[in-house]
Amino acid sequence: MTREYHPPKVWTEPKDDGSTWSKTNRPVSGATHKKTLPKGKHPLQLHSMGTPNGQKVTIMLEELLALGVSEAEYDAHMISIGDGDQFSSGFVEINPNSKIPALLDCSTENEIRVFESGNILLYLAEKFGRFLPTDIAERTETLNWLFWLQGSAPYLGGGFGHFYAYAPVKIEYAINRFTMEAKRQLDMLDKQLAENPYIAGDQYSIADIAIWPWYGNLVLGRAYDAAEFIDAASYTHVLRWAKEIAARPAVQRGRIVNRTSDQPGEALAERHCAADIDAVLAQKVAKKV
Repeated sequence: MTREYHPPKVWTEPKDDGSTWSKTNRPVSGATHKKTLPKGKHPLQLHSMGTPNGQKVTIMLEELLALGVSEAEYDAHMISIGDGDQFSSGFVEINPNSKIPALLDCSTENEIRVFESGNILLYLAEKFGRFLPTDIAERTETLNWLFWLQGSAPYLGGGFGHFYAYAPVKIEYAINRFTMEAKRQLDMLDKQLAENPYIAGDQYSIADIAIWPWYGNLVLGRAYDAAEFIDAASYTHVLRWAKEIAARPAVQRGRIVNRTSDQPGEALAERHCAADIDAVLAQKVAKKV
């Protein structure tokens, strides 16, 4: 445990602690610099980064394209949050909260901005009539889980992930607190998936698309290098589901967009056509041969 902290009467912003993400947090909103965002040729303009929240949207778009929904063609522009791109004037115009992802729909007479990843999934599902049941009971159950994820993921990412993997100091109390919550969430998902093939029932939906990048990547060992620490193998139903979702071609395509990596076939900084992803995935195939 670190030494006890005594909060001052009035909080003041601390100095940069030198950690990877220290410059991404500020106590005020708004732009820090002027910059016009790039604009591609497709109806949908996505400005994002391949974090779990970013993966939700690119997976959804690739799933729509896999179904032949050509109107879901998109340009995916990289927003490097470590470099502060989310604080540019152009990005803040689309999302005043300065968080990725942010979507601009240019297919309408007046461009529509859509921010918050869960809302983007809901917007796309309603716009194209896919991955969201029309039956009121099934729709409600799907949205139950979508909103559950939106409320729960900060405990996993900003809580567990931050203190276990990224914080400059390992704080036992914080790691224990958020590990307990992450495991409680995994236990709940495991019980749900013990009785259902997909998160909200018999149909693959935006609930799966929202939850997989967070909890699927976690149990598959792709997040925080923490699968052993949280005993991921004990959540057998979550693992079954995570592996099945990971095998979907659209998921394999969407998860690499707006990412950087030194591993062949694992990252594509920007996507402007299907061939961009094809070329990256071909690198992975070539590496295996």
